[in-house]
Amino acid sequence: MATEVNLDNVFKQKLIHWDNRSKSATHQRLLAEEPLSIRIEGKPYAVVMRTPGDEFAHVAGFCLTEGIIDTPDDLTSIGFCEDDDSNVVTITLTPSRREQISDIMDRRGFISQTSCGLCGKELIKDLFQIIKPLGNSQSIDIKKALTCLAALPDIQPLRNQTLASHAAAIYGADQELLAVAEDVGRHNALDKAIGKTFLERRLDQAELLILSSRISYELVQKSARARIPIILAHSRPTALAVELAASLNITLASLDDDDTGLYVFCGEERLVG
Repeated sequence: MATEVNLDNVFKQKLIHWDNRSKSATHQRLLAEEPLSIRIEGKPYAVVMRTPGDEFAHVAGFCLTEGIIDTPDDLTSIGFCEDDDSNVVTITLTPSRREQISDIMDRRGFISQTSCGLCGKELIKDLFQIIKPLGNSQSIDIKKALTCLAALPDIQPLRNQTLASHAAAIYGADQELLAVAEDVGRHNALDKAIGKTFLERRLDQAELLILSSRISYELVQKSARARIPIILAHSRPTALAVELAASLNITLASLDDDDTGLYVFCGEERLVG
């Protein structure tokens, strides 16, 4: 699957380079970062810092992983508040969906942001009430999974330009690339990749998630909401991420110290071969 990259988000910055001997003028490419305001039913819901682009997919993925929507049919519209302002996106919901999520709207930010006074076990208990554990139907050849993980830099044009972006790639059966997204924020990259697949109504085909970043509990939560059973990353998971993934029956693995194998933290039965 080809992905369009907006190189307008890459800026050339003049700077001084000191090489431990002398100073010289040079330049580096930097990645854009701007706020995105998400409004639901005309009311502000969240503001995230992100790399501009894929705004509708970003918001759709965000709303899915927050539990605001379950299917594209829960949306009656998604669009910019003004034609020339891509930093504000608003969605409207069907009346039945509005009624179903009234409690979520009341606890806005509860799941996606760390709350004071919540310990890890309480957080997992609360998430477990909202997200059902995944089934065991999917498995993947462990060597093919490692190949997908190793290939992530090859589909990160913004990172190759700037060394500043995170990426998330979603694969289906036979390692078909369903979506890939880059962003200055790792959460945003995942929301965008999920949102692309979701809006194309292909999320039920997703079997493998590849991340450039460490695996935090929030990324496990988002993957669980999207029903993606296997997560591989270039960096390690946090302890809370492993605990949450194990409770939701999600496979977690990351590159080993030699970058030639995998450390599998839970759900090893899905990685075969």
